[in-house]
Amino acid sequence: MTLAEQRELEKDYVMATFGRKPVELVSGSGMEAVDDKGRRYLDFIGGIGVLSLGHCHPAVVEAVQNQAATLMHVSNYYYIEGRGEVAKAVSDLLNARVPEADRMPWKSFFANSGAEANECAIKVARLHARKQAAARARAKGANEDAARTIAKAAPQLIVTLEGSFHGRTLASLAATAQPAKQEAFQPLPGGFVATPINDVGALELLFAQRGYEICAVMVECIQGESGVHPCTAEFLQAARRLTQEHGALLVCDEVQCGVFRTGEPFGFQNFGITPDVVTIAKGIGDGFPLGICCARGAAGEALQPGDHGSTFGGSCLAVAAARATLEQLADGAIARNVKEVGAYLRERLATLPAVREVRGLGLMVAADLDEGADAADVVLRGLDEGLLLNCTGPHTLRFLPPLVCGKQHVDALIEQLGRLL
Repeated sequence: MTLAEQRELEKDYVMATFGRKPVELVSGSGMEAVDDKGRRYLDFIGGIGVLSLGHCHPAVVEAVQNQAATLMHVSNYYYIEGRGEVAKAVSDLLNARVPEADRMPWKSFFANSGAEANECAIKVARLHARKQAAARARAKGANEDAARTIAKAAPQLIVTLEGSFHGRTLASLAATAQPAKQEAFQPLPGGFVATPINDVGALELLFAQRGYEICAVMVECIQGESGVHPCTAEFLQAARRLTQEHGALLVCDEVQCGVFRTGEPFGFQNFGITPDVVTIAKGIGDGFPLGICCARGAAGEALQPGDHGSTFGGSCLAVAAARATLEQLADGAIARNVKEVGAYLRERLATLPAVREVRGLGLMVAADLDEGADAADVVLRGLDEGLLLNCTGPHTLRFLPPLVCGKQHVDALIEQLGRLL
């Protein structure tokens, strides 16, 4: 079906939640996507950070094809092959920078998206606070009725960061501290408060004033949707210290910066901290929908049968895709490539006309353009240059290419982007 026919059908039958670009992509391989006319594009958005191994990686394709011919779905009432293996592999990656003496298993809840993983993390944080309050009351001799009453009064406030993005479901949107995205959907669920990114003093003041209400701090170590803004190690370490002092959880939203996007297995591992809860999605399935909420220690034991669930989460197909993706990413060459090519990308972007700032880690990069430059126009004109690009604001380009991106792809980008700018 042609692009014109698709546009006509979607105009009549698809909700207009995306401003689609005038191109119909029909196939892809590695760093390239191909449109309905056979034109090839270098993909520097990678499905919004989803395509860890690039388009249609043979190992992932084979795994999904084989699983689809074997067993697609049986529900979470039963055990299936691969789910435990994926959970263990993720746990091992989360423990990769944890001192040996402090390592413990991370327990996973399998969902279908980053927003769902974050919804699970929110529930874990509040339920953990209740269970801990009840346990402390029982330890002091309270009976069950008193313990339940104390549990109901447990902290439930979750601290997030200004400019954050945690999803578009109602609770994850309430956690997303961007008023422009929230306004149309008020009233949103309560229990969230925002603090400025990298302002240690403001975070300390918030805990001094409201620490007794706080059950968790939820952060993206590198904010993606706001334009790739990394937290500082000082700020994240302060968040870790304050949550520990107040018996609260530290939740790291790794939906965009996780799964080797920065060159480390997870973004938080660049900053010398170990959170209690981590949310994962995007790159974990190389294009197949999958989200995971992981928690360690008491947080990992908070949810019990009946507390949470998902019909499709951790399906046979999703597990097969994740297992194949993680097996490929286990090769240290990809992590080394991400760091090397990411540094090269930032270096080359900084030489372009109209680029006034470049930031990011690994292959999670943003370039701010001069005030006179229109990032959305650059993205649109990039199609004529054979580039799939993305902008997060009027003057900000964001780059999330597949982790197999090479220096030759960066060189081609820079040549074409230079003409556009």
